[in-house]
Amino acid sequence: MAASPPDQATPQAHPSSKAETRGVVSFHISDLLALVEGYLGREEAMLVYRAYLFGAEAHEGQRRRTGEPYIYHPLEVAKLLTALRLDATCLAAAILHDVIEDTPHHKDELIAQFGEEVAELVDGVSKISQIEFENKEEEQAENFRKMLLAMARDIRVILIKLADRLHNMRTIGVLSPARRHAIARETLEIYAPIANRLGLHSWSVELEDLCFAILYPLRHRILQEAVRKRHGNRKALVDKARAAIVEQLRREGVPGDVSGREKNLFGIYSKMRQKGLSFEQVYDLLAFRIIVDRVDTCYRVLGIIHNLYKPIPGRFKDYIAIPKTNGYQSLHTVVFGPFGVLIEVQIRTEDMHRVAENGVAAHWLYKTGDVGMQKRALQWLQGLMEIQQQAGNPREFLEHLKIDLFPDEVYVFTPNGDIKKLPRGATVIDFAYEVHTDIGKRCAGARINHQLVPMRTELRNGDHVEVITSAYSAPHPSWLNHVVTGKARLQIRNYLKNLRRDEAVTLGQRLLVQALRAQGVDTVPGETERNALVQMLRLKSWDDLLADIGLGTRVAAVVARQLMPEEAPSAGPPRSSGTLAIRGTEGAVVNYAKCCRPIPGDPVLGFLTAGRGITVHTEDCPNVAEYRKHPDRWIDIQWESGVEGVWPVALRVEVKNRRGVLATVAAAISELDANIDTVSIDERDGQDTAMDFVIEVRDRVHLARIIRRIRSQEAVVRINRKRG
Repeated sequence: MAASPPDQATPQAHPSSKAETRGVVSFHISDLLALVEGYLGREEAMLVYRAYLFGAEAHEGQRRRTGEPYIYHPLEVAKLLTALRLDATCLAAAILHDVIEDTPHHKDELIAQFGEEVAELVDGVSKISQIEFENKEEEQAENFRKMLLAMARDIRVILIKLADRLHNMRTIGVLSPARRHAIARETLEIYAPIANRLGLHSWSVELEDLCFAILYPLRHRILQEAVRKRHGNRKALVDKARAAIVEQLRREGVPGDVSGREKNLFGIYSKMRQKGLSFEQVYDLLAFRIIVDRVDTCYRVLGIIHNLYKPIPGRFKDYIAIPKTNGYQSLHTVVFGPFGVLIEVQIRTEDMHRVAENGVAAHWLYKTGDVGMQKRALQWLQGLMEIQQQAGNPREFLEHLKIDLFPDEVYVFTPNGDIKKLPRGATVIDFAYEVHTDIGKRCAGARINHQLVPMRTELRNGDHVEVITSAYSAPHPSWLNHVVTGKARLQIRNYLKNLRRDEAVTLGQRLLVQALRAQGVDTVPGETERNALVQMLRLKSWDDLLADIGLGTRVAAVVARQLMPEEAPSAGPPRSSGTLAIRGTEGAVVNYAKCCRPIPGDPVLGFLTAGRGITVHTEDCPNVAEYRKHPDRWIDIQWESGVEGVWPVALRVEVKNRRGVLATVAAAISELDANIDTVSIDERDGQDTAMDFVIEVRDRVHLARIIRRIRSQEAVVRINRKRG
């Protein structure tokens, strides 16, 4: 039944409703009001209707890329929130969530019309548009900081934002491919994990699958078809297993609701990638959920299931005794089902199921009075706020945010028996900082299960951890390679940044002497050479330079080379203009790795090699993984702007075996002012041929134009840039 707001004949009669009368919007304001009145009442529905009238007028004339009037989007966002039974204030803010950002209306107008609470929620969701940012990353970070501040005051801000993002993802198909990919990547890295962290399981799963379909469309389509076929083949098996569980519960006199489900596509894909499995090797796609009345019944049902089907050792998890960070509670076990197929069984109570499905929103949905979920969410937000206040730059903050959203967790015990929850992959150092910052700073080793272990040791579920501290121990730069929590990483970085000047100077002196000896010089050059270098680098004193080395802002090997410029001419790429190509390598011998052949525009890293200077690699070079084992020899470098010259790059072109195809491809390269250094041909069979070119390009843009031109040739099947 369509509800009409008080004192109005019907919503259609209002002039601001004319967007709907065109027949474009399928979800009408009267439908929303009917949902609101169903659980809040007519007075609250009136607030929602007033917000609709204001929003419809504010967005008058605006249309979405899909063609619908813009007001359609806020109504759909509010509809998503009604499923969580959120209050009228939140629903009104959802309808108005784009008013400040996309219309001339200001926050003060919302305060006057709807009160400060609604205005604060709308402002918390709105992006920062009045400030100019240096780059997109800084803008993204600042918007997240603003949202976190608002979330810490009112958790409903993130619920509106997640509903907004979910509807945008459902209608993202009209955007350009590049824009779709950027939004999907951000959603998968931040918003879906936030939904998971807050316990909004259904939203998290849908966001993951929508992003998966956009970022990897072919993989999504193939996996979707494989799951469909397997589901058809196993329908009888699922029915048989469910019937057996229901019958066993009936025999034991235990009431319980049994339902089946399949893993979502992105969950299957993630498992295949993480464990290196083929689809056929992912057996536990099926899961049964058993909902019972009490906690003790959960453990009784667990025994019944283990008597019915054989359990898999090591695959049982008790999230009732030790809940997840987001408040999730359930018993999980994996058993051999009919015909040896692995089946996951989840056992929980009604209250646990409510929290599992709706997370932090369960408080509004069921009015249980249990605000534990909100407290946990606010504690997590408070931790993020501390990180963002101490983070040195936007990139660092986003890095910590993504780390903190890592979903998998391990549970370990302190010597006193307290439980600490840490991300999977956390080490002893992470644990020490989780206990207390001072313990982290003085960490010298640890005992895990009464056995001495190094500080880099990864923790596993159930470990008993005792940290060994020393008054002489202090954070070391190498610790950054062995931590995964944002808190530990931030504290280590802050300590290193704030080292006392005397310590930094002493350390810098020692590192410089070692670098000079590695280059065959036993003593630091005289005062004349030192002063010349200090003036060239525009520093105040020699100690300033040593402090920079000690703090890690300058590389000792590079400074050593700068002290002897006549002995270390910089080696550039073939036919380069002579301008310094790589920022951060002044005075050092520079080599360009032949394994990945970096060109201007590529993200690059520098690797120090004794006797060979600095070797430049692309960040995605296959050899980088091996070199990362020596973090002390890596240098953060960048291409200088406006670099001139030509750089070699390797291409593999697979073509159909036709007469004159080599000449056609060579002509395409030549037309774009690129020289071919070498070419080799590998004839695979009578139909296909692979040609390996080494050509000279100016930068990534030049290379992209060449690749597009070659790909446009009819005989070309595939073209790739060779690495490794």
